[in-house]
Parts: sequence; C-alpha cells; structure tokens
Amino acid sequence: MKLIIITSPTFFTEEDRILTALFDAGLDYLHLRKPDTDPLYSERLLSLIPQQYHKQIVVHDHFYLAKEFQLMGIHLNHRNPEIPADYEGHISCSCHSIDDIKRRKSLCDYVFLSPVFDSISKNNYNSAFSGSQLQQAKRSGIIDRKVIALGGININNILHVKDLGFGGVAVLGDIWNRFDRLETTSHKEVIEHFKKLKHLAE
Repeated sequence: MKLIIITSPTFFTEEDRILTALFDAGLDYLHLRKPDTDPLYSERLLSLIPQQYHKQIVVHDHFYLAKEFQLMGIHLNHRNPEIPADYEGHISCSCHSIDDIKRRKSLCDYVFLSPVFDSISKNNYNSAFSGSQLQQAKRSGIIDRKVIALGGININNILHVKDLGFGGVAVLGDIWNRFDRLETTSHKEVIEHFKKLKHLAE
C-alpha cells in the first residue's frame, strides 16, 4: 500500500527537517495541506525541502505551486473543488461517502475516503462507515488501489485497512501528535514511528 503523510495544518520551525527525514526514510507521498495560510510560507517550506523530493509532493492549496516547484500534483477539496483551467497533471481529491468515490474516482489518480476510523487530529470527527459498508464496497470493487484510507489511521488498524483492499493510507494525527513543537528537540520518535507504519503498509 501507498503510505501518504499529510502535513500539520500549521507551520513550525523544524518542519522542513522532519519532512526531509521522512522522505529519506522512504515516504511515498507528502500532501502539503496548510488551510488558510499565506502561500509565501508554503513557498519557503518547499524551497527548504530537497528538490529531488518535489515530485512526491501534492498541494491542497495555492495550486500554482505545483507548476512553480514541479510538484507531483494537486488535491481537490471543499476549499478548492475545481481543477484549474490550464492544469494537466496528477489529481487527487477528498471523498466522504461511497457515492463520492463512484462519482470521482475515474477523474482522479487516487481519492481519499474519510473518516474511515475516528479521527486522531480532529475532535468529534468520527468514523462515517460501518465495517459491513466497507466490506461491501470492497466486494463491489469500489474500494481498490485508487482509494486511500484517511482518518484515525495508526499501527493498530493499518493491517485491517490493507485487508479491506485500500490502495494506501494517509496519516496525519498519528505522526504529528508525536512531535511537540514547543518542547521536543528531537524528531527521532516521529521517524521511528513512521518506519513502523511503513513496514506495516508494505
């Protein structure tokens, strides 16, 4: 399965070093998601990440960055639901129901389905799907390699996600909750935990 990391929604001092270390450790794709932030900060962050990894980065906002930094592609969501008129390249999008997947999967390289489990990063954002619904979607071929599970993904459920036929997982809270930007001086725990997730996803 693909292993995708979604950035923390806010910027912090050590971020470029941690993201680079994650790529060095085998990160497949990074989704740069910084809602309601000035694009200048995203430009600065991207400039600090080695250029060799730019082709593995997808942006959720400020789509011009994809061309300017030669990134992997763009991600559509409720803030940015439309493909730019002159855009040609990788597209992913957010889906929040099985019907969403049916409508949008053919238009995208892959889609996120969320929340598969209770969210770690968002309070009161609970799983929207029963186990039987997910199993039925697998049997029907709706969940396949183009569908990425998002929401509450951790080392305890990643193998279950694999059994359900998802093509990958997207992780946010389970990674970033391990780094306290105000008190932590080392990002070793983040990288070691990522390696465990990577091993389970393979």
